[in-house]
Amino acid sequence: MAKQKNNQNLRKPEITKDMLIGDITSKYPETAKIMFKHGLHCVGCGMVAFESLEQGCKAHGMSDKQVDKLVKEMNRVVRKKN
Repeated sequence: MAKQKNNQNLRKPEITKDMLIGDITSKYPETAKIMFKHGLHCVGCGMVAFESLEQGCKAHGMSDKQVDKLVKEMNRVVRKKN
């Protein structure tokens, strides 16, 4: 059982900060709520087709640490769902 838990921790993240916001919300709609919670309200903006998650976060004044926290939280939710 411990080995299975370690394998889950080693899995490649489903969501990365270089992914387009539109791709993330299309594939994982449950992430929109998390983005809103973190102050990223551009989910419905036209830029989501062109802007990466990191670019959107930076445009909203988020630090690298905040971006990483957002990505981790979204991946946790996505993994829990699967």
